[in-house]
Amino acid sequence: MTMQSASIPVVSTIFGLTYFALALGKIPGLRIDRAGIALVGAASMLACGAITMPDAARAVDYETIVLLFGMMVMVAFLRLAGFFALATEQIVARFSGPFALLAVTIALSGVLSAFLVNDVVCVALTPLVLQLCQRLKRPPIPYLIGLATASNVGSVATITGNPQNIMIGSLSQISYLRFAARLAPVAAIGLILNFAVVAFVYRKALRGSRDRTVEIDEAPRPRTHRRLLIKGIVVTIMTVAFFFAGKPIPLVALIAAAVLMLDRVRPEKLYRAIDWPLLVMFTGLFVVVHAFEVVVVQTWGIEGWHDLRQSPVVLVSGLSLILSNLVSNVPAVLLFKPLMEVMSQKELAWLALAMSSTLAGNLTLLGSVANLIVVENARRAGTELGFLEYLKVGVPLTIVTTLVGVAWLIFTHDSS
Repeated sequence: MTMQSASIPVVSTIFGLTYFALALGKIPGLRIDRAGIALVGAASMLACGAITMPDAARAVDYETIVLLFGMMVMVAFLRLAGFFALATEQIVARFSGPFALLAVTIALSGVLSAFLVNDVVCVALTPLVLQLCQRLKRPPIPYLIGLATASNVGSVATITGNPQNIMIGSLSQISYLRFAARLAPVAAIGLILNFAVVAFVYRKALRGSRDRTVEIDEAPRPRTHRRLLIKGIVVTIMTVAFFFAGKPIPLVALIAAAVLMLDRVRPEKLYRAIDWPLLVMFTGLFVVVHAFEVVVVQTWGIEGWHDLRQSPVVLVSGLSLILSNLVSNVPAVLLFKPLMEVMSQKELAWLALAMSSTLAGNLTLLGSVANLIVVENARRAGTELGFLEYLKVGVPLTIVTTLVGVAWLIFTHDSS
C-alpha cells in the first residue's frame, strides 16, 4: 500500500477521532489510556495506507524519545538515592511556618522542574509533601496545588523541563543556553506570581494553621545511600553543565543514563520509574501527525497564509492556550509543527509555543500530566483535590503568567 491509497476523508477521520479520544483521556466502555489511543491511531494510519512502515519509523523523532528516557533514568536514580527525601527533610528543619513552607515547596518544585522533567519530579515530591503536611499539621491542599502549578511554571525555563519542551527543542534546534536565556526569566517571575496567587487564595487556611502550636515529631531520618547520592548529584550537575555548553542534548542525557546504570542498583528499580506509556504516546503521535501532514495539511497551502505570520507570539500563545486544554499540551505541540515551518520568525514562534503550552497546563486540573500525578498520589493517600477547588488558583495563575510571558517575549524581541 502507498500513501496515495489513503483518502483525505479517511485520514482526517482517524486523526479527528484520535485527538477527540486524547481529549477525553479514554474511550467509553474500554480501559484504554492516552498511550493506547495514540498507538491505535498510528496503527490505523498504517493500515489505511496513509503512511508506510519505513516512513512511520522516520516520522518518530528519536532524539525526543532518547532525551526523555535519559532524564527519567536520572530522576529515578536520584529518587532511589534519597535525594528528594533529604531535600524535604531539610525544609522541615528550616522552614516550618505555613507561608515559608509554601514558598519553599513552590521554589523546590519549580527549580527541580526547570532542569528535570516536571512529571517525574511530581512523582517524587508529592508523597513527601503530604508527609510534611501531616507532620506539621498543615492543610495539604494549598501545598499540593503549589507543587503542581510550580512544576509547570518552573519547567518553562529549559528544554528539559517538560515533555513538550523536549519535543520543541528537538524540532526547533534552539540551543539549550539560548532557550534558557529567553524563557528562564518568565519561569522566575512566574514562580513569584505562583506563590502570590496560592498564598492569597488560601490566606485564611494558612493563617489559621500558623496559629496552631506545631511540634515537629521525631520522625526517623530519611533513608539515603551516600555513594549513590553523591554519584547522582555529580552526574546531574555535569549533565546540565554539558547542556549549557552546547553539547548534543539527547546524547548527553543518554550517556548520563548509561553512567548511572553502571552500578549495583537493580535495573528493574529504575525501569519501574520510567513512564513507558508517555514514550509510547509520543511515538504514536509522531506517526499520526506526520500522516495527517502528508495527506491532508499539504493541501491547505499554509505557505500562503501571510496574515498568520506577522505576530507569532500573540497568535501562537492564544491558540496554544486553547488547544493545550482541549487535547493536552504534548499533542497540541505536534499540531503546530506545520504552522511553525512557515513562520517568518521561527525561533520566536517556537519559544511562544513552549511558554504558552506549558503555562496552559495550569488552567485546569486536567491541563497537564503533572497535575494528574499530584491529584492521583494525593487521592491514594486519602486527600481529595477537586476540579473546582483547583480552578481557584489555576484560572488566575494561568492568565497572569501567560500575559507576563507574552509581554516578555514581545518586549525582549523588539529590544534585541
